[in-house]
Amino acid sequence: MNGTATAARGKRKQYPEDEADRPPKQHRAINGKESLEDNTPDTSSIREEEMELDLDMDETRVVPGLADTAEWQAAIEKVVRNVVSIRFCQTCAFDTDPALTSEATGFVVDAERGYIMTNRHVVGSGPFWGYCIFDNHEEVDAYPVYRDPVHDFGILRFDPKAIKYMPVSALALRPDLAKVGAEIRVVGNDAGEKLSILSGVISRLDRNAPEYGDGYCDFNTNYIQAAAAASGGSSGSPVVNIDGYAVALQAGGRSDGAATDYFLPLDRPLRALRCIQEGKPVTRGTIQCQWMIKPFDECRRLGLTPQWESAIRQNFPKETGMLVAEIVLPEGPSDTKIEEGDVLIKVNGELLTQFIRLDDILDSSVGGKVQLTLQRGGDDIEVEVEVGDLHKITPNRFVSVSGASFHDLSYQQARLYAVACKGVFVCEASGSFRFESTDNGWIIQTVDHKKTPDLDTFIEIMKTIPDRSRVVVTYKHLRDLHTLNTSILYIDRHWASKMRLAVRNDETGLWDFTDLAEAIPPIPPVRRSASFIQLENTQHPAAADIVRSFVRVLCHMPVKLDGFPRNRKWGMGVVIDAEKGLVVISRAIVPYDLCDISITIADSIIVEGKVVFLHPLQNYAIIKYDPSLVDAPVQSAKLSTEHVTQGASTYFVGFNQNMRIVIAQTTITDITAVAIPANSGAPRYRAVNVDAITVDTSLSGQCGSGVLVGEDGTVQALWLTYLGERSSATQKDTDYHLGLATPTLLPVIKTIQRGEKPNLRMLGVEFNAIQMSQARIMGVSEEWIKRVAEDNPARHQLFMIRKRTFERGDETGALLEGDVILTFNGKIITRVSELDVMYDHEVLDAVIVRDCVEMSIKLPTVSAENLETDRAISFCGAILHRPHHAVRQQISKLHSEVYVSARTRGSPAYQYGLAPTNFITHVNGKPTPDLSSFLTAVVGIPDNTYFRLKAMTFDDVPWVVTMKKNDHYFPTTEWIKDDSAPDGWRRVTYEKGKAVQGEGHDGINLISGDNFEDDGMGVV
Repeated sequence: MNGTATAARGKRKQYPEDEADRPPKQHRAINGKESLEDNTPDTSSIREEEMELDLDMDETRVVPGLADTAEWQAAIEKVVRNVVSIRFCQTCAFDTDPALTSEATGFVVDAERGYIMTNRHVVGSGPFWGYCIFDNHEEVDAYPVYRDPVHDFGILRFDPKAIKYMPVSALALRPDLAKVGAEIRVVGNDAGEKLSILSGVISRLDRNAPEYGDGYCDFNTNYIQAAAAASGGSSGSPVVNIDGYAVALQAGGRSDGAATDYFLPLDRPLRALRCIQEGKPVTRGTIQCQWMIKPFDECRRLGLTPQWESAIRQNFPKETGMLVAEIVLPEGPSDTKIEEGDVLIKVNGELLTQFIRLDDILDSSVGGKVQLTLQRGGDDIEVEVEVGDLHKITPNRFVSVSGASFHDLSYQQARLYAVACKGVFVCEASGSFRFESTDNGWIIQTVDHKKTPDLDTFIEIMKTIPDRSRVVVTYKHLRDLHTLNTSILYIDRHWASKMRLAVRNDETGLWDFTDLAEAIPPIPPVRRSASFIQLENTQHPAAADIVRSFVRVLCHMPVKLDGFPRNRKWGMGVVIDAEKGLVVISRAIVPYDLCDISITIADSIIVEGKVVFLHPLQNYAIIKYDPSLVDAPVQSAKLSTEHVTQGASTYFVGFNQNMRIVIAQTTITDITAVAIPANSGAPRYRAVNVDAITVDTSLSGQCGSGVLVGEDGTVQALWLTYLGERSSATQKDTDYHLGLATPTLLPVIKTIQRGEKPNLRMLGVEFNAIQMSQARIMGVSEEWIKRVAEDNPARHQLFMIRKRTFERGDETGALLEGDVILTFNGKIITRVSELDVMYDHEVLDAVIVRDCVEMSIKLPTVSAENLETDRAISFCGAILHRPHHAVRQQISKLHSEVYVSARTRGSPAYQYGLAPTNFITHVNGKPTPDLSSFLTAVVGIPDNTYFRLKAMTFDDVPWVVTMKKNDHYFPTTEWIKDDSAPDGWRRVTYEKGKAVQGEGHDGINLISGDNFEDDGMGVV
């Protein structure tokens, strides 16, 4: 880092998935502080080692080559009984902390009351849920009782009576024993081990607090520096001397190869502990000014006079520097009184050079004033500054509404960006408040043209906004306060109708949830009028006229189902029946019907849509809007009844990423069976058994939506986005842009236009085209090869069974992998479109070749009616439903009908390793073959108790995990498809083993949230 001692924050151990698919961070340096530099990958962020779920807890590790004396042996034996391993979840994003699952270290500091000291970045500023493991492997729940607003320490509480098999004692805190040259040991949960003992020597006592980037950072304190080379999981470890006293607290270190660690002095933690032990509040004062330790030579350059330097050196002969103002927050107590670069000389008439004494004075002066003597450019400046309450500018509540979470801007964030400590901060920018970037750091300026200076005002404004409203929201990002962004947001108050306030409760260690307001019903839509654009300089009027058939479709999925990697997609749909309001669009845009669909017509009229039909194989969906709400010359696209051919001329009309229409005359280059690879990490919908069209224009790769139009204006094919596989190298999802011939759609469209529901039949197999050379080797006779050439002069091919789909109740299957299809119902099959005969027949008379033997068989088809997910359960942060069609296309055996489709960060499912693509087969030894039996087994499990799950991985590996239930933050919720419900789905929440119709207790709001992990599930 160009010689800069950039610190790695806190070495709290994290699962590697926490940072999946996240681009390199771009941090800014503030006034020369140590920080990650622009365009530099975040290689010195928190050390994230691989963590095994079955943690190895059997050995104590001592750094090789450091043979301890008998005195050290005795001290370590005394210490290890007090050190605990902390496993915890920060259950939702809050302030600077993302939702995560992690591990760290703590140590007992009060055995009688059950207090454990650890880091603030472990306890976190938001909801915490965790437990501690003692040296004898006894486990006990832990609850936060204090987290310092600034300094990197926090205190957890446990029940000492719960530890039955070992005596619990406490480590004494002795900050006075931290000396330069002192030999120390760091005793903690290092790199996933139960206990590691790392040796070091204190080299500095006056280092400035390390900077970790744009997350939580300590400041206004000195740090102790030593060489110990601790790693992930050692956060919160005690730093002990040879007498077994805790002299410092492990907090951070370098991760660029240097064996340097940073320890927090224990002066302020000791004071906080004593206040808590005595039942007193831990007062914390602030003047909203950050100070830095600067050496005397730099202080001289800033204007420190020889007289003051002499006085300081005489009174503090061991000091090598002084405190200099680094950041003064606008509108804070120090604003206009202290300036950056001022050298602090005295506080209340007392010469002062140390943070510890400054903290002492401020903490005892909350609500009062302090007198400061400063040197500014050689001049003495006397100022009187009010001391504010640091706890009041540290958020202890947040509100969840429309799938997003908000709280007042914290002092931490304000200091990091040198802004006034005020404003509404979006701590979880998701749901309706999903802005153009996934990065958090947004400050809401106005909602619905009303200013939102604080959280209370924001809440009152949001209460007045009806469901499904579209409102104007302005906002800024903390890293770019010069730019005011404006968006029109769709306010969702139906999937998660309640507005909830969460308030931290330091008595229980939990966050208490309160319902603030029910949603206001939506305003009934009214008929709107509009006209379509007219394309300029268009040489092809037939192609230009198709613009009246295009509508923009935005689909928002509040719950992640079926392995679909995103929760919001947009694309252009084609109106196929303007009178009935029918639109056809890609299934990569509308993957399932638990969603909100907004349809924009003529770039002017917005109407709601709903799913009418989802094709199981051919990558299209049909949605419907209310045409009575539209007063515009919408044109039904005229769909061709003839298949286009390779080499034919056509017009490509598409929409690029800027939603601009582009037209080009082109040629159809190829028509071939689509062959999109399956996604092994998380099976999701993909098109099979359908022809894909490609064209000779570069525009085709830039446009995910469009049509191919003939000279007469007939739509020959839809241009669609096809969702593909996920790249293991880039962790990005691949999209394909291909054409789908319109004759394929006609039978389904005609059925829907008649007011009937399509009831397709299908063969549960995936076909693969083979050439005649392959067919001959597979046993196809010369006579059949000759007939293929006669039937299809353009392409000599047959179709082989590539993969069977697992069909419930039919594990044998009439077709086997490797079978070659010759005819269906007497018709030779040489084109993919000829496979469509299966959609209309319950039984097919087939002639096939199997193992070089020609045979006639009857092939029963299966109904496609029940392929879509119609029920889902949210349990302990995991989304469970029946294995969807993509799973059955890839697997040969279903172990259970309880399939893990997604999980959220910071949840029990994440903490205990219940992963997507797992099948749950048993709960506490009881078989759970389906969702109903699973629900029966889990709703009766008491909250905060362990239960046993038996699961099977996608690769047929059985495993057992014990999990702890958490109803407070992750209540069990069921989603059931119900056509009579307003949104087509009904929600049931289970409280204390009983079903509560409607929303019920929601805990951490997962609905519309974007807290789902991205290891195969993905986020936009």
